[in-house]
Amino acid sequence: MALDLSFDSTAAGMAADGAQADALYRRLTWRIAPFLCLGFLAAYVDRVNVGFAKLRMAADLGLGEAAYGLGAGLFFVGYVLCEVPSNILLQRVGARFWLARIMLTWGVVSGAMCLVHTPMAFYALRLLLGVAEAGFMPGALLYLSQWFPPERRGRLTALFMIGIPLSSVLGAPLSGFILAHFSGVGGIAGWRWLFAVESLPPVLLGLWALFGLPDRIETADWLDAREKGFLREQLRHGHDDHAISRLWQAFADPRVWHVGLIDGAILLGLYTVAFWFPTFLKGRGVADPMTIGLITMVPHLCAVFSMVLNGWHSDRTGERRLHVVLPVLLGAFLLGCSVLADGSLAVSVCLIALANAAILGALPPFWCIPANFLRGPAAAAGLAIACSFANLAGFFATGIIGWTIQRTHSPDLALVLFACVMAAAALSLFLIPREIVDRA
Repeated sequence: MALDLSFDSTAAGMAADGAQADALYRRLTWRIAPFLCLGFLAAYVDRVNVGFAKLRMAADLGLGEAAYGLGAGLFFVGYVLCEVPSNILLQRVGARFWLARIMLTWGVVSGAMCLVHTPMAFYALRLLLGVAEAGFMPGALLYLSQWFPPERRGRLTALFMIGIPLSSVLGAPLSGFILAHFSGVGGIAGWRWLFAVESLPPVLLGLWALFGLPDRIETADWLDAREKGFLREQLRHGHDDHAISRLWQAFADPRVWHVGLIDGAILLGLYTVAFWFPTFLKGRGVADPMTIGLITMVPHLCAVFSMVLNGWHSDRTGERRLHVVLPVLLGAFLLGCSVLADGSLAVSVCLIALANAAILGALPPFWCIPANFLRGPAAAAGLAIACSFANLAGFFATGIIGWTIQRTHSPDLALVLFACVMAAAALSLFLIPREIVDRA
């Protein structure tokens, strides 16, 4: 018993020493955040590189705009169907094994895209890619909640989610380079090389997860007993009467579905840029794939800074709601205004870049909110439900944009509609009580 009292006293002493606590969390950040960021980066590269491949692939496979939109969107059907069971399994078997499984299988499926020769094969592999990748984002969010307390989660979520814009900052010029310089090498089309090359990082990251990622605090051999006790105590501080912890409660809690609805509206804008921006540039007369890749970097490079800054400031102030609502409203307004700049490529790119930065900047504080009322099995299921429900927007966004372009030869009508939906969804965050939203 004396040993236990000494242990608690040491952990409490560490909690009182802010410098020691900050040093420990910096160490945790360097151990965990790079892997999760690179994983999200790889996930988004393999999810949206089809937008670049389309520049050459559509003609080879005989895909029209609506057919491409359907194929791109089928990813989200597989993703939505498997998101919840995947995250429940992650909690049961451990993050190390399950995140490795996710990465290895999506790398294999993504690489198989280089073998498609028919639209039906394209549709099938896009569906399977969604099945393979399902669970990564909610699993990573659940994993972060098992290491970092709510008041530190905004900046960590930002470091994790900058993988989204970095996937285009790094992936866009890489995709453009592959299309421009690998075309015909070995008698193979450039878009096939693109899928083959960009499927390698998730496989390597899967091996990293399998051999280098700790499942939980207790299994981290680079933490001593005092540090483990301190981390467990910090996580216990977040428990309160507003939280739910049982699996079935996650399905019944309207807050979970509300979070998914808001994120789905946000994704309408994000996926429009991710899947259709290369096509938009080509339609404005930019023919060189490498140039398209470099221009595509711009909206996402801006977003890297907005996400880190907004996540950090949200943690510092403890405020979440306005850090979500104001950026989304700004992004929706700028996205809607972009339809008025058809005559100027520079103005269009500038408006889309700022809109993308604002919308993505809202994600880190937004994804801190569910952890305020979800615990244990409810967190595993609730995060997955919200993510899967939200990603239905990916299916509808790609399909609606494709249909609109095919019918009107312009995405403008869909962009205005998406901007209005995003603004309304952001304002609905005021329906969730402030003591839940801003508890961090």
